Amino acid sequence: MSQIMQVKGLVAFPITIDPSVWIFDDRKKTSEEIFAPKQSESKLEAYTKEVSKHWDRELLEGARLPEKSEGKKYKKQEIITGTFYMPLAPFIKNAEPLKEAEHLVIQSAEKELIYPLTLVDEIVLLFCRNGKPITDSGPIHLYFQNKGMDQTPVTSITGFELK
Repeated sequence: MSQIMQVKGLVAFPITIDPSVWIFDDRKKTSEEIFAPKQSESKLEAYTKEVSKHWDRELLEGARLPEKSEGKKYKKQEIITGTFYMPLAPFIKNAEPLKEAEHLVIQSAEKELIYPLTLVDEIVLLFCRNGKPITDSGPIHLYFQNKGMDQTPVTSITGFELK
């Protein structure tokens, strides 16, 4: 089974995705980050708390230059033994769906599954289990973030099409 998949259909830019290189991507997330209970705190409250902490620190310690580190940093041991997921939404957004696109078709070896395009933000793709790429029924398994870890994933995915 090929590791490379396509996002095609009603998109401005058909793209090719390769899950084997996602281990180096800063957008990857752990199962704790994906399936943790959601905080009820609003975005405004979170922003206000963050700005308040920053303001207090500047008053006490003085201004600091921003740190050069961008994104998450994973330790080598975490990468070797970790289980990681990748959100599907950034890839679909990069392909720029056309206005008439309403459905996401998930193509697998067994069947095609059709979902509304509005659900794309809930889809996460398991690409690495215990530090190893998924070779059996892989290269990715599809989960819905809002259904939790106990769901049966969609496996043997070969590509995505917008209709």
